[in-house]
Amino acid sequence: MPAPTTMFAAAQSVSVAGDVRGNASRHARLAAQAADRGARFILFPELSLVGYEPCVAASHPLEPGDERLQSLRKVARAKGITIVAGAPVTFGRGCHIGAFVFSPEGDADVYTKQFLHQGEEALFTPGTGGALVHVAHARIGLAVCADATHPEHAVAAVRRGATVYAASCLITEAGYAKDTAFLQHYARQYGIAVLMANHGAATGDWAPAGRSAAWSDQGDLLASTPGTGEALVLIEHSRTGWMGEVVQ
Repeated sequence: MPAPTTMFAAAQSVSVAGDVRGNASRHARLAAQAADRGARFILFPELSLVGYEPCVAASHPLEPGDERLQSLRKVARAKGITIVAGAPVTFGRGCHIGAFVFSPEGDADVYTKQFLHQGEEALFTPGTGGALVHVAHARIGLAVCADATHPEHAVAAVRRGATVYAASCLITEAGYAKDTAFLQHYARQYGIAVLMANHGAATGDWAPAGRSAAWSDQGDLLASTPGTGEALVLIEHSRTGWMGEVVQ
């Protein structure tokens, strides 16, 4: 169980296609806003640093040390918050859909998506996942979109000791009920809190549903944005249980 004073955030952000510097700056602003409210961890949507633009992403992979991401590294250190930002990465063989994990200590780890959505295999290679993210007493298992629709992915995270499951997503209205049912099931079945960060506006050829959300370790919906647009979902565990709120 995470420490009572640990707060987590899911950012429903809006990405501009290919604008790495601008997207990173907007990420940094949301991360600072979440940190000022007490959050120690913030999760952004799938490929949030470039937008869900597969051709652009595959041809322009990023590295954690990219100078355009300096604003994220600075906020992580200054505010004491761990930031998970979606990015195309070259890690091992091929280009992957992944995420950078910027810690307050200045470290930057990489997570790579293990289960690709239909069509992504034309441009991307399945990844190998990544280490659990440790924030205070919480151990956070990361997922990127289709990862979370494969139950074995969540099971593996739980077996490794995850107490929180955090999914960076792009979910449309058509897939929302099915995809979030998986997340709620994991929360209830395995007794873990679950965060989901979705895009807040159209990206690529997709119209995301927004409605970023979080569930308690009993499977109860703690908070969900009402639709699209930029927003934060904040959750915290106290002596009386989990609490959640939406900040727009």
